[in-house]
Amino acid sequence: MKSAELETKVKTLAETIEKLDAKLKTQTEILEKLDARLQTAEDIEEIKKLQRKYGFYLTHWMGQEIVDLFSDSPDVSLEMSVGKFLGKEGIKNFYLARKPNPELLSAIMQLSGVVDVDSDGKMAKGRWFGYGFEAMPVEKGVYAQSPLGIYENEYVKEGWKWKFKRIMWSHLILCAFGECWVKPGRLIIKPNPWIMPYKPDVPKTTYDEKYPIRYPSSRTLPFHYKHPITGK
Repeated sequence: MKSAELETKVKTLAETIEKLDAKLKTQTEILEKLDARLQTAEDIEEIKKLQRKYGFYLTHWMGQEIVDLFSDSPDVSLEMSVGKFLGKEGIKNFYLARKPNPELLSAIMQLSGVVDVDSDGKMAKGRWFGYGFEAMPVEKGVYAQSPLGIYENEYVKEGWKWKFKRIMWSHLILCAFGECWVKPGRLIIKPNPWIMPYKPDVPKTTYDEKYPIRYPSSRTLPFHYKHPITGK
């Protein structure tokens, strides 16, 4: 093989290797971006699960389970209508202050979540609607209300687990039963739809009798999942 021909083949081979290297680099960058997007999607889903589980623990005020959802960082906080609670001790002061009571209910649905994860994948923020029904035992009876509000929360990833860094709750509506945000004279009270002659396809089972959760009751439906932080 002549020297010139050999040089040409070597040059062609070098160009081919260079093109393959460039293509490999491009493919690697694409895979890294896809991997980052997948991780972000998984993080968002885990944060949504965290928020929803918080809502279920809140129903019967499972204080310790809620406290365990928070980071141990000294800058955690809770902002409610009654004020701001700082640090893990402040969080405990709020959620552990109430004693178990079958007439206590705080069923707040966690709705319309919008979650954004920071570029470093270690911090996130989320905005949610909270809507539901509450019954608060007082000295002479039970105070019942229906709240609607907005959460603006912050989350932190610790040891591959997402935890609350801040919960901030702001009321839009807080309506006591017997009162309403609708102007007097404009509210129409409809009859209870459950008095209508409904015919279920399957008769009522004994599940409600075995696991009575209807208010007033401090029981809750068994969780299919373990606590995301404690594993209990």
